Amino acid sequence: MKVFGWWLAFVLGLYILQSAFLPLMGFNGVSADLMLLLVVSYSFQRGPRHGILMGFLTGLLQDLATGTFFGVDILAKMAVGFACGYFSRRLFKEQVVLPMAAVVAATAMHYLIVLVFMPLLGYRANILVQGHRLLLPMLAYNLAFALPVNWCVHQMCERLSTKKRN
Repeated sequence: MKVFGWWLAFVLGLYILQSAFLPLMGFNGVSADLMLLLVVSYSFQRGPRHGILMGFLTGLLQDLATGTFFGVDILAKMAVGFACGYFSRRLFKEQVVLPMAAVVAATAMHYLIVLVFMPLLGYRANILVQGHRLLLPMLAYNLAFALPVNWCVHQMCERLSTKKRN
């Protein structure tokens, strides 16, 4: 139960940072998605089942807190968690380039899932215009925060696994 409490505090801390401070540095209303970075890093550390769970919880938190279309963030983050966790079995987790490449792929995947749902929900979306105005700044911000979030998640996984063994 203590492990869950530590992870809950970590997720809430990242969400507060994302929603309170990162919009001050945003560009055209776009800033880093720390919850997506958390899902990517956690999935690489723990595998697809844990990645899906973290994607569900962080997507639920974002959907409930932001008031956007309920379920879209949940689905997108669960898909990202599964994909990153699935590929984590085949890759070395200690590489520096891997989180960066995974963040690019996960950001694009999340963007495309949300973009697919936009017309279904009655909104018009142009892939080229939206990609230029939303995807490129989000990629830049996510790449800037990928290594610090990955390092924090790695440290949390290491420390909590050693506490669990003791």
